[in-house]
Amino acid sequence: MERGFPQPREWDQWVASHESNHFLQSSSWAELKARFGWQPIRIAVLDGSRIVAGGQILLRSLLAKAITTAYLPKGPLVDLSAQKAEVSDSLWTAIHGACRASHALALKVEPDWPDSPTAESAMSRLGFTPSPHTVQPRRTVVINLELPEEGILGQMKPKTRYNIRLAERKGITVALGDASDLPTFYQLMCMTGRRDGFAIHSADYYDQAWQLFDCQEQAALLLAHYEHRALATVMVFAQGKRAWYMYGASSDEERQRMPTYLLQWEAMRWAKARGCQSYDLWGIPDVSADDISDVAWSEERGVLSTGMGGLYRFKRGFGGSEIRYVGAYDYVYNRPLYLLMNSLWQRRKHRALG
Repeated sequence: MERGFPQPREWDQWVASHESNHFLQSSSWAELKARFGWQPIRIAVLDGSRIVAGGQILLRSLLAKAITTAYLPKGPLVDLSAQKAEVSDSLWTAIHGACRASHALALKVEPDWPDSPTAESAMSRLGFTPSPHTVQPRRTVVINLELPEEGILGQMKPKTRYNIRLAERKGITVALGDASDLPTFYQLMCMTGRRDGFAIHSADYYDQAWQLFDCQEQAALLLAHYEHRALATVMVFAQGKRAWYMYGASSDEERQRMPTYLLQWEAMRWAKARGCQSYDLWGIPDVSADDISDVAWSEERGVLSTGMGGLYRFKRGFGGSEIRYVGAYDYVYNRPLYLLMNSLWQRRKHRALG
């Protein structure tokens, strides 16, 4: 098997057609991360001129560039079947070679593979160990957009359908935004971050994300208004047959008009109209429904779920399928330094919680 480093256009066409297609493996996402300190590398296994497997790695310098950290989000894109072992092994050999050449202390991967004994055994066979640190949500809700609109609405919980109709009756309107609406988007993100206690990116980060994906016609910025005031917003990405709700925010005003419900419904309609077959609501707490509470700290799970009960109920109200992924795995190249960095990270986390 030959290996290569495909150009963005060729790579994106192949990723979009793959059954494990994910926008975090797109060249636009790589370019976004490159503008904020990461170095992307795309590696492909070729059968002649045809790509048959691949992965896009992000590298970031640590300790004055003496070492790097390597991350492979929502990849690699490779067949796990035993019949394709030669292809898989060729890809991993190339990936590890690139990471070692870049002085990576470890490679973290978060494949877009549903959790299963097959996926877990594959990672173990390849020398990976479960990682204590995840980056992407391990559990999410995915809406089937192949149904007609009435069918999609019919799978929602009655209260969610009611709230969508209520928003319409109460004067909420939803419109596609453009670059001129990005300051409003960021203002709402700041308001939501303060209210719900989570960190947000800089305004420039969201601006760059929008511009990179919008120029490929792979993004939508939607805003819910009431009497010309923006009450809520979402930024949605799409690639191939899949769409993802990535960023969202809402005002403290007029919440009784349920603008976020209508906003999500219109985002689904946008994705369906452009040919997407699924809409990923991008993350729910990685716990069972029985364990959800509005304020709970679990040392065992290592998660703070303040407000997670409301988030869970909101997203599950849209119906769809709940998917749990195989999770994050690490392949360690420099074990002493890897253990030291993990120890420092744990201390930093406990100081932040204290």
